[in-house]
Amino acid sequence: MFNDPLFYVSAVAVLIVAAILMVGIGGFAKGGEFNRKHANRIMRYRIVAQLLAVVIILLFVWLRGEG
Repeated sequence: MFNDPLFYVSAVAVLIVAAILMVGIGGFAKGGEFNRKHANRIMRYRIVAQLLAVVIILLFVWLRGEG
């Protein structure tokens, strides 16, 4: 499993989602001008990245599943 490139692609996709989420949460916590300008856009990016991550994970499970 750990020698599979698709596993690493899945892990990177999850890390990207986590990074976008942390930026969004940090913006909400700090508030101010950054939050007003970019909060909705960052959360839209998170939703798209999360969709891609789920698709990649499902693809990994489907292609590498046994049975």
